[in-house]
Amino acid sequence: MKSTRDRAFDAPRAVRAGVLAVLVAVLLAGFAPAAVAGTTCSGRFPNPITDICWSCIFPISIGGSAVLALDQEDTPNPGGNPLCGCPPLRVGIKTGFWEPARLVEVTRTPYCFMTLNGLELDLGIAAPRHHRSHSGDRATHSFYQVHWYMNPLLYWLEVLLDDACLERGDFDIAYITEVDPLWDDSELAFILNPDVALFANPAAQAVCAADCVAATAGFPRSELFWCAGCQGPMYPLTGHVGAHVGGVQASTLLVQRMTNKLHRELLMWAGTGEAGLCGFYPQVLMDKQNYKLQMVHPVPGTARIAGRCCQPFGRTTAVWGAGKEFPVKGEDFVYQVFRKRNCCATVPFSAP
Repeated sequence: MKSTRDRAFDAPRAVRAGVLAVLVAVLLAGFAPAAVAGTTCSGRFPNPITDICWSCIFPISIGGSAVLALDQEDTPNPGGNPLCGCPPLRVGIKTGFWEPARLVEVTRTPYCFMTLNGLELDLGIAAPRHHRSHSGDRATHSFYQVHWYMNPLLYWLEVLLDDACLERGDFDIAYITEVDPLWDDSELAFILNPDVALFANPAAQAVCAADCVAATAGFPRSELFWCAGCQGPMYPLTGHVGAHVGGVQASTLLVQRMTNKLHRELLMWAGTGEAGLCGFYPQVLMDKQNYKLQMVHPVPGTARIAGRCCQPFGRTTAVWGAGKEFPVKGEDFVYQVFRKRNCCATVPFSAP
């Protein structure tokens, strides 16, 4: 029988199986997919040494106290007795850290995979391209496609010897929005976020200013789940950005929406707090405080601003996003997502 941890990651495998089924259907229909060198698609595979800010995994905590912080931000950890136990017959110590778990592309060109060295696929399946509407000289609305990669860096790089607390797996494509009819249709997306009806009013959106302030000073407010901090409204869970300020702002908003969307679809599970010590658990209403992000492309965000190169969801891009967008090759974005993990770092033993 599969463990809870294994079941937590069956869903992304099902998504990959669905994508493969689409590819097979395309082949049978006579539209053989071919890789082409697109003039609007450029990128490269991230260098895990130079393009990833490894200080983002900190603080590392034991019990409720940080033992190695390196001036990084953190959320509360399970306190009390630092000892913990998990079945079957496993004992250990409560630990906390930020695991680099996912890589997210926000692209203007459908089927453009910047992380795969700018590979552009022609699957024969139409998907909407990036577009912007303008009011005067300002963009007011935009649309992007998003690609979601499994990227458990700590595991496949074998950074830590004890991997009991790490998500196991390899680098892999888990989700692409080009084949998701909900990503371009706000009415269909209502299936995933019917609660949007409660917050589609000026009063609810005005409260999001408090979320912006909180995220800029530290972490966003979990109770304001309909807000995406300074980036705008969390809903609808689509690729349409209703208030486009800039590429960095719009792309970070879509990273948050995509993460929230996958929580709603039970394709992302949480692993924080006491409930996460022994494995992952479903969290339909995403806790925004469990995530930080770091830009990988077009400009790797490894330079520290105020001692940090990772940003909690919702933090203003006015400071850290400056100079991160430029014409043509600098208008698509890739982010490494760090997920908060609380775990019972265990040593298995057998009863005599």
